Amino acid sequence: MPESFNNAQNNTKPNLGLAKPAPTLPDLFLTAISLLFLFSSPKPAHTLFPKFLPFPPNPRRFLKSHTMSHTRTPFATPQALSDWLKPRLPSDSLASWGVKPGTKNVHNLWLELSEGEISLLDSSPPLRTVNVVTVRILGKDNLFLVESRQELSDGSVRDRFRPLSEKMKPLETTEEAVARAVREELGSVVDSGVVRIVPGSYRKKLEERNSVSYPGLPARYVLHSVDAWVEGLPEEDFFTEEKEEYEDFDGARGLGKAVSVRKHYWKWVSSDSLCS
Repeated sequence: MPESFNNAQNNTKPNLGLAKPAPTLPDLFLTAISLLFLFSSPKPAHTLFPKFLPFPPNPRRFLKSHTMSHTRTPFATPQALSDWLKPRLPSDSLASWGVKPGTKNVHNLWLELSEGEISLLDSSPPLRTVNVVTVRILGKDNLFLVESRQELSDGSVRDRFRPLSEKMKPLETTEEAVARAVREELGSVVDSGVVRIVPGSYRKKLEERNSVSYPGLPARYVLHSVDAWVEGLPEEDFFTEEKEEYEDFDGARGLGKAVSVRKHYWKWVSSDSLCS
């Protein structure tokens, strides 16, 4: 090695004030590749959440758990709901709730809202919208099962003469609502509980009328109806008993003022009677 090079190297001292040489294009390219590899490297397998949730095409297939918090209503208490209703309803209508035989009261309406079974449109009067599943149960000799009347917890009786009907829960399919309706209203006399929906029998229609349960409150019913066979039903007229409607709802046991259905009375009728 030339002596002049060795002397120059030995006499050179580090100069900390000098700027580092500017990075060349290859250096920038390698840095970018390193950063890309760093942020795209696979994460550990033990993450807290799954990579994706398999949502089905129909989101109504997810059932609401009774343990989730009930935040569907902006009214913290039945009294808050009553205060909201007073300026929007005729005073004599609201005063008749739970007093007039066959009606329900503001506690029932509050529970329906809390369970997400209905919605209320802010108008005067408010419009109550509810999805209802209706099951035309088929019997022998071309007969159909109807609920002739109900006995309520306050001792009153109201006439019905309609097929098995039940308010639908949030995120509930028609099939799930049918099975639950049969279990809740006919379960005390049905052993097997096998329900078979007639293929192609599903119908949907919209009805608007004044509510029987809440006088003065107009209602919009979205009706989801099917025909079905239910195994094990009596061939004669009968009645069934139902457990407390909202007993699984958080705090519902303390709402003793709510009116509930205690007994359902059923009878078999001809198709002509049902149509009329």
